[in-house]
Amino acid sequence: MGKIGNTRKIKLLLIANCLLLVFLLLPSTINASPSKAWFSAPGPVERNAAQVLTKFGDAMAEIAKEVKPTVVNISTTKIVRTPLHPFFDDPFFRRFFGDRFDMPLKRRVTSLGSGVIVTSGGYILTNHHVIEGAEDILVTLFDGREFEGKVVGSDPKTDIAVITIDETGLPTIPWGNSDRVRVGEVVLAVGNPFGLGHTVTMGIVSALGRVGMGIAEFEDFIQTDVAINPGNSGGAMVNTRGELIGINTAILTKTGGHHGIGFAIPADMAKSIKDSIIEEGRVVRGWLGVYMQEITAELAEKFYLIDDEGALITSVVRRSPACKGGLRSGDVIVEFDNINIRNRLELRNAVVATSPGTEVDIKVIRDGRPVVLKVTIGELDAMPQIKYVQVENALTGVSVQELSNELRQKFGIDRGIKGVIVNNVERDSPAHNILRRGDIIMEVDRKDITNVEEYNSVISKIGRDQAVLLLIMRAGSPRYIIVRP
Repeated sequence: MGKIGNTRKIKLLLIANCLLLVFLLLPSTINASPSKAWFSAPGPVERNAAQVLTKFGDAMAEIAKEVKPTVVNISTTKIVRTPLHPFFDDPFFRRFFGDRFDMPLKRRVTSLGSGVIVTSGGYILTNHHVIEGAEDILVTLFDGREFEGKVVGSDPKTDIAVITIDETGLPTIPWGNSDRVRVGEVVLAVGNPFGLGHTVTMGIVSALGRVGMGIAEFEDFIQTDVAINPGNSGGAMVNTRGELIGINTAILTKTGGHHGIGFAIPADMAKSIKDSIIEEGRVVRGWLGVYMQEITAELAEKFYLIDDEGALITSVVRRSPACKGGLRSGDVIVEFDNINIRNRLELRNAVVATSPGTEVDIKVIRDGRPVVLKVTIGELDAMPQIKYVQVENALTGVSVQELSNELRQKFGIDRGIKGVIVNNVERDSPAHNILRRGDIIMEVDRKDITNVEEYNSVISKIGRDQAVLLLIMRAGSPRYIIVRP
């Protein structure tokens, strides 16, 4: 028993010494282990990381501080007409109550968006869809002041609009170069999501040159994972220098909320449209005069191409810049003004962004051989600035635009035909199912119509209970129709 007891004491003593040794060595072991760093004071690495994050956060805060005063909230209201229940069209009902229930129900709808102050004199850049059809536009500045907004001009083809307020000395945002934006670059979005006022979100550029999204006719979007939600439309996307590189426009979502895929119109495109609207009163675009299609692997083989990149010309418009420059059907355009062309959408964007009268080099593959042609770009007869005229009569909800060369080609309209072309008829309009998209309105109540300004002038004088006689051209055949209120 004595030996056993002594042995036990020796074991206990050894264990105690081991524990003491471990305890003495523990601080150095913890300092050497990154996973146990919380036992010790921060080392150089931890201090550097904290400093970098602090500086980054301070920089983002400074950018937000500078940008927010240049972004405005836009609230619009418009009248929406809801058709009455089919019950009111029942002949038995009308026998006893007459036509007193013909008028559709009207309700005032309010929507929210954002805008960016681009001149100290009150010009504001936003999206076309933010102010489309608006009867009243209320602009709220960062300091809380409110102003009535007026539409200067709007371009549905790029979803860009310019409005103005009666105020000077406003803060403006510096323009950045959207051509130098890189994938992975950190960006901020400033806007009015869900009507919450000036809100800043951060993310990165996910992709560049997104086309074919079905958002606008001319697309070249910057894709981002910045949180963009309803109400952000028309707001600013800025880089880490606080420069405007895009106008937030749309989100890709199945629920209406943020899914990490948003799109912004490049600042270079937005600035070009803005300058054209303000200085020219309309959007000036370049015109080449060709019809194109995408290149498939089978077509690439037939046209002696090494890959399926480029824009294949299927037809050349007579007396167009392309015709005068020597372009032919079957040519594959691979370069335009030293810009590589991968598809027809890239070519179209490059052409419309070129000022009319500019001579450019166009490289084509013709019968398997490269050919360089010099072409002077013409002017595409773009739609003039949209002047919204709200009427309360039989033509309520009818939208028209000028007959441009592009539309004449698209619908096969002879140059001798004068008028305006219908581009939309709202479902609750009295003209719904009577007028159609593509109809050409040549006369309104026996008055000749040659442009949008004349059309607006004539329809603004029509009474709310007055039936309207229209002379239209549909499918190449003129006809008179009557639209009743």
